[in-house]
Amino acid sequence: MNDFFLGAARCSGYRGGSRAAAGSEMAAVSLVFLFLCVRLPVKQQNSSEHFHPVWQTVTPNALSQKPPKAGFEWGIDRSSPAGMNTPGYLSIDAGTQGLSVLFTDESLRILGTGQAAYSMVPSLAAECYEQLPTDWEQALADAVIDLRSKLDAAGIGMDVQAIGISGQMHGEVLADTSGACLGSARLWCDSRNEAEGSELTARLGVKIPKRMTVARWLWTIRNQPQKATQVARITTPAGWIAYRITGQWRLGIGDAAGMFPINQATLDYDTRLLADFESLVAPIGLAVRPLRELLPQVQRAGGDGGSLNAHGASVLGLPAGIPVAPAEGDQPAALTGSLIGAAGMVSMSFGTSVVANSVGDRPFTGVSKAIDHFCAPDGKPINMVWLRNGTTYMNTVVEMFGKASDSGGNARAAGFAAVMPQLLAASADCGGLLALPFMDDEPGVGVSHGGTALVVGLNASNATPGNVARAALLATIFNLRVGSDLLDSQHFPRTEIILSGGLTQTPALGQIIADAFNTPLSILEGATEGTAWGAALLAKFRAKTLLGHTAAWPEFLASHATGKTLHFSPSDSAASVYEGIYRRYRRLLDLHGVIHTAVTE
Repeated sequence: MNDFFLGAARCSGYRGGSRAAAGSEMAAVSLVFLFLCVRLPVKQQNSSEHFHPVWQTVTPNALSQKPPKAGFEWGIDRSSPAGMNTPGYLSIDAGTQGLSVLFTDESLRILGTGQAAYSMVPSLAAECYEQLPTDWEQALADAVIDLRSKLDAAGIGMDVQAIGISGQMHGEVLADTSGACLGSARLWCDSRNEAEGSELTARLGVKIPKRMTVARWLWTIRNQPQKATQVARITTPAGWIAYRITGQWRLGIGDAAGMFPINQATLDYDTRLLADFESLVAPIGLAVRPLRELLPQVQRAGGDGGSLNAHGASVLGLPAGIPVAPAEGDQPAALTGSLIGAAGMVSMSFGTSVVANSVGDRPFTGVSKAIDHFCAPDGKPINMVWLRNGTTYMNTVVEMFGKASDSGGNARAAGFAAVMPQLLAASADCGGLLALPFMDDEPGVGVSHGGTALVVGLNASNATPGNVARAALLATIFNLRVGSDLLDSQHFPRTEIILSGGLTQTPALGQIIADAFNTPLSILEGATEGTAWGAALLAKFRAKTLLGHTAAWPEFLASHATGKTLHFSPSDSAASVYEGIYRRYRRLLDLHGVIHTAVTE
């Protein structure tokens, strides 16, 4: 399954825990699919060589026939006696609904994938989301079997040079002194610890969203004290898989930053904040280990994530000793898969939810309800702006128009086929229309209740489907700008936007975003299996580091730019128009509380 199509579902790690959000990545795919209905010519674009992790139809003769390759310096020979295995990289990506594995050759062409599914622990309360770590391991074994069957059918053998791991962030996997997991693991979407997140934010003076692992741990101490006293290790889903196949409690810095804040000076957990956390839990009087002893060791890209142990070799059907890259979270891995590593680059994914991850050149100052923080795989700070209300409002508007036509039972397809050309042809100011997209709450902009989506300014001349749909899209883009304005106020660089998600299926929409942010924008071609491919890049970087190749992380990523990219340059005149509309939108947003009161009381 296309991981960039799953971007909205992966970003549902930032949806706040509704069961509908967590329960189905396929729901995100179905909404993204709406954009497949139309693909129009793109104006003001050009193509250049860039990222292209494209699927290949590969036969043994199509592969480079290299001599059998011995292992790394410790001398393990992982090639077949006949010398027919293909050197390459294995990646493992553990998502919310299932796990995928991917094998690439040394140039990172995708040669095959395997998948396996798992589910949530059943019969929990509405705000509770848990999975069994044993299910992840079984899925890993099953996915590798699936991968091997496909490779065998193509006559391809694997000579794995290194392994990369990515997974859903912010989970709480608890283990005892023997390394056994203490029951099910709470996931990013479990919302039982919202109060703890708010409390820790106030106490530590840094943003601790409710999904952060440390907030879960504080909840566990208070609500499951017997379990808390047995805990000897805490990690994430990716960290747990890494532990099971290496025996090492290590974690990539991006995933670690989703557990506890990272000090940008030391690129390790913030010791001052750790001490403050201990002073907070000490009065509880529970015999729990210090948090620093529980957390996994932080490793940056290229660092030592361990090597395949006997158990891991058995699960994967590979020789022991293969190096493993530090396990990363899905967000840092997705940035890697988009080749985003330099300060100023911004990844934007538009789907049922929207996320913008900006690579910073220094830490963010203060606390903002609109901005969360984690790290890139090399430790650079990432500032994340997330919106619960993504393109759902625009999709709803478009489908509404589709229902008014003879859709043959497919209102979505009819709506998008008819309305998207009109949206692109509409004037930048939408004929004077403004919209609010709040079908759900939007904490980042201070909207605590949904149900207030609306369009204002309709008259006889501007009441067209194109104007209404464009205003609905701009409302979401402007909400993203609210968070981005805070980064601008601290003078963070923004040099290029890399767009992914459903909007890329109508590439001309990239021009609207480029103009609205007055920033160059690119759409990468062939962005398949983005997160898993990012994990393969991490594996390759680890392998190259072991061989003494010490290119800096951004340069390493840039060296893998191939294929074609669509580029959009902002228009000065359009950017000026959008700036004026944005100021009007902010005034309308300021009235949301009044509007909510008017329609609900």
